[in-house]
Amino acid sequence: MDSLGGVISFVKTAEALSFVAAARSLGISASAVGKNVAKLEASLNVRLLQRSTRKVSLTAEGQLFYERCRKILDDLQDAQAMLSHVVQQPRGKLRVSLPTIGYRFLMPHMAAFRSAYPEVELELDFNDLLVDVIEEGIDVAIRSGGLADSKLMARRLGPFRFLLCASPEYFQRHGRPLVVKDLEHHACLRYRFATTGKIMDWTLAADPAFTGLRLPTAMTLNNMEAMLMAAVDGHGIAFVPDFLAREALAQGRLHSVLDEQCSDRGQFWALWPSSRHLSPKIRVFVDFIAERLFPSS
Repeated sequence: MDSLGGVISFVKTAEALSFVAAARSLGISASAVGKNVAKLEASLNVRLLQRSTRKVSLTAEGQLFYERCRKILDDLQDAQAMLSHVVQQPRGKLRVSLPTIGYRFLMPHMAAFRSAYPEVELELDFNDLLVDVIEEGIDVAIRSGGLADSKLMARRLGPFRFLLCASPEYFQRHGRPLVVKDLEHHACLRYRFATTGKIMDWTLAADPAFTGLRLPTAMTLNNMEAMLMAAVDGHGIAFVPDFLAREALAQGRLHSVLDEQCSDRGQFWALWPSSRHLSPKIRVFVDFIAERLFPSS
């Protein structure tokens, strides 16, 4: 059978017993309907309709074929309606890649998301490695920094900044640095990037490149959570993102210093493959996090 068009033309004609009425229903010409039915009959090698100048009627074979085709087309319509519902309703597995510390800003909102979209199954990968979003089948990635991959669509989520923090006990023992140069006399907790092995710079407005400034390193860590704990435990001054330190600052377990000199700011983005159809589950997740994660940005 060459095409479904012939079957649909036949069913419409059998129901109306008129090529003209069938054509009106399908939005094509009566001659096109007649040709579709003729091609169908030729492919089946059987006459389905008796034609005369006055009327059209079903043959015995046509009646049997019509009953089966009507059921098939009804099932097809049901399948299309079901698929349309699936496409419109956010559901299915959603793979999201985030930096390791991303749980700090994401997880407090996940109860609200799951309540709003219970049929979306979240698979969250907290990893500081640079994943290939397309190659690894990631639906949405939340990342900071610049945008270099033109194959990805992006939506701005919000900014963050870095702070110099230490525990109140540390400052009681060693004093508070009042200017950037004072950092030369303090224990510094340094972060090493797990992906490159490089030590993260402390970029401050007074001296963005830290030219000539020696930072005494008390401890080097490649995990920001461990960095936060080391600062809270009084091991020294850490350079950490504000969303990571927010809770400890509010509880008084950390104090920040040199706030006006802390100029290092970052930007979070939601990324997804530009070649991928923006499915409802991706759309609602990106909309949700853009609204909730950084509402003041």
